Amino acid sequence: MVAGRESRGPNDTNAQIITTDSGRIYKPKDLLSAISEIQQFYVIESKGQNIPAEFLTLERALDFFKIGIKSGFHEGLALALLFPIFHFYLFPFVFQRLDLVSHILFAGIPYLALIINTLMCCYISRYFIGNITRKAINALLTGRAMALLVKAFLLYVIYMILFRISTPENIWKVAVQLGSRAEKIYYGFFEIKPHLLPVATESAILMAVAAIVPYGSVYFLDLWHRRRIKHNAKIISA
Repeated sequence: MVAGRESRGPNDTNAQIITTDSGRIYKPKDLLSAISEIQQFYVIESKGQNIPAEFLTLERALDFFKIGIKSGFHEGLALALLFPIFHFYLFPFVFQRLDLVSHILFAGIPYLALIINTLMCCYISRYFIGNITRKAINALLTGRAMALLVKAFLLYVIYMILFRISTPENIWKVAVQLGSRAEKIYYGFFEIKPHLLPVATESAILMAVAAIVPYGSVYFLDLWHRRRIKHNAKIISA
């Protein structure tokens, strides 16, 4: 019996999972730490250990959900703050003579956080295999998608309201409060007003795409894995 235990390697799929710190439950703090924990779940389940979905408690699932919301909120906030600076100030008044390549590079800056986190969320689709990883990934992506979709809706509504209330009378009332620059600000605003709704639409669509793409990558990669398993099973049975 002892010899049988010694013959088991460290990767034995029937090995018992032992937690070394039973007095404290580790909670992921950000998107990167959440993905790292999902990777740990994947290592366990990829070895063939069938862990019940209840192992990831409701509290832990809510932790992943909250991280997803926080990530989506920060991405949407960065986009909402940087978009007006680049599209309503820098491009029309500062970067007026940029070549195409420079324009594309500068235009991509507001999207950096959104693009990086979306790619990270797509990356974890490769771990969508077992009960625990599926539950954790679904909670994380659901929270992030919810935050981004709500942010996209609110951003578009705010820009639409701003567009409708921006009458010459209202803009002049605001511009007068700025003293000698009133006339310049008045005419400058009406130069960018036609771009308000197109920019709002563009940013809202991009946030919606960033919310949906990780789900799409998870679904299609999982579908591909299932088809590959069925194909291998047919080859073996043949």
